[in-house]
Amino acid sequence: MAGTGTRPAGRAQRMISVIFDLDGTLVDSEPNYYESGRLTLERHGVPGFTWEQHSRFIGIGTLETLEVLKDRYGLRPPVEQLLAEQNAAYLELARTRTEAFPRMRTFVERLHARGVPMAVASGSSREAIDAVLEGTGLAALLTTVVSAEEVERGKPAPDVFLEAARRLGARPADCVVVEDAAPGALAAHAAGMGCVAVPYVAESAGDPAFAAAGLLFAGGQREFDADAAEEWLFARGAAARA
Repeated sequence: MAGTGTRPAGRAQRMISVIFDLDGTLVDSEPNYYESGRLTLERHGVPGFTWEQHSRFIGIGTLETLEVLKDRYGLRPPVEQLLAEQNAAYLELARTRTEAFPRMRTFVERLHARGVPMAVASGSSREAIDAVLEGTGLAALLTTVVSAEEVERGKPAPDVFLEAARRLGARPADCVVVEDAAPGALAAHAAGMGCVAVPYVAESAGDPAFAAAGLLFAGGQREFDADAAEEWLFARGAAARA
């Protein structure tokens, strides 16, 4: 089995690094983003925002999403105010209601045990990322964190992944991104990184953005297999050394 190999962790550490998206990949935070966004829109006279409407923005940063919604609904407050309001609502939910996907937690724990450098690169605010990681107990395993607030452009631009690689001291070509959404898969490709795709919305698995993924779990989290992901990851590292 993939988790019982004898490859020295030190060699793997030099050859491969893993960068995780957070929302929808490591944790099921989308219900919290939906609810905080719905409450923010309702506060400004836009009731009835549906999950279906929200799902079109999965994988896109909160700031970019609010910029679109502000224009679409003619919201008067500046986008910075809307962002602050939604972040405040989200944080209240994130601290107590966010669950890590069990199989993904197992994957992270295995990589950590093998000494693989890991980072989180997310479109969320740094405060939101920290709240989720602390609340789910993943903070001790994932200590390198990059928020889209810290780079010039959010996904599908590669900036957040490139910054994560820089902080890990890794070449982009030696990094693999784990992503659930098309914009993130595009960002990984643009960064010159490998990609393990685990679509949050299973129906999106046929999106052309996932075509370049080295490993695709088309059924999303219900299909994700830590053994298969670990085996593929270290096979990629071995091929890079050959």
